[in-house]
Amino acid sequence: MFRICIYTKDIQVITGKSERGARMVLNDAKVFYKKQKHQMVTIREFCDYMGLPYDDVNGMINRVKKAG
Repeated sequence: MFRICIYTKDIQVITGKSERGARMVLNDAKVFYKKQKHQMVTIREFCDYMGLPYDDVNGMINRVKKAG
């Protein structure tokens, strides 16, 4: 099963930030996308917000091997 939402722990692993720093990034992305408190941030939204390549981040989170 593949995930489409990103969590604080994922952001910690991807960016090397502390838990608090990762939570701040996640909250900043929620504000940027005008999400309500109960709404999740998707991996794609996170990548667009941070300027990271979606395929690489999605592959890390969902353990998908890149073709090629």
